[in-house]
Amino acid sequence: MQRTPLRFDDQVVLVTGASSGIGRETALAFAAAGACVVLVARRAEALAEVAAAIRKTGGRAIAVPADVTDAAAVQRCFRRALARFGRLDVVVNNAGVLLPSPVATLDPVDLQRMLDVNLFGALHVMQAAVRQMRRQAGGGHIVNVGSLAGRRGYSPIGGYSATKFALVGLTEALRTELADSKVHVSLVLPGVVDTPMAERIDDDPTGTGIWPKAWNMPRSWVVWAIFAAVRLKLTEVSVPPGSALAEKIAALAPGTADTLVRSLTNFVRRKGRR
Repeated sequence: MQRTPLRFDDQVVLVTGASSGIGRETALAFAAAGACVVLVARRAEALAEVAAAIRKTGGRAIAVPADVTDAAAVQRCFRRALARFGRLDVVVNNAGVLLPSPVATLDPVDLQRMLDVNLFGALHVMQAAVRQMRRQAGGGHIVNVGSLAGRRGYSPIGGYSATKFALVGLTEALRTELADSKVHVSLVLPGVVDTPMAERIDDDPTGTGIWPKAWNMPRSWVVWAIFAAVRLKLTEVSVPPGSALAEKIAALAPGTADTLVRSLTNFVRRKGRR
């Protein structure tokens, strides 16, 4: 774990989904930047490994296994964090699940599972964070990790897109509610990232994925977007660079965007996905 030039010395950062992917990378980066890190995820063994990696290099971290879909468990996480460190400066709301399927054959059970984690789980964490940050001097910062799929639906992740669209709406509403407070809310919107979640798109048997694995961006790009959101108190950050412009084009000309997506899909199928 290398030290980063951007410092968060002695700040307390809680990261959900911290056992793998973007969450793990984010937790390691905040620890390297001097923060005390609270690691939250369902898989206790994987979470303990991340905590051990942080402590091995002199960082401070506690692992708190929990399922964010359980509101009571989320409350216990926050109590553990406060008992250990006394406050919470940053909450990175990152836990998520993706179950790819074309909309025409999407199992409602799978959609409900994604809603439970990506929307209701995020809501539980946001509400707990707001309660604590309103009480403490100096407020705090909530970073919701959404997705570019929350601005534009793609197959075979239509259900996932729907949950991320909903998260965008919740985030924007919360931001307006807290506009006059010391609690800041940011939204980070990554594209396809090199994570285990992306493997589910790549391995989807329907063959309707539009993004070749070789084009997946590194997790570090998302970490730096999160860092920038916190340090600069940014409202919204999209990664990779240029994606915000693509979002605006899609919003202004959705039919054109559909054509471009189909063209990209056909190109990927012709060239192969590896």
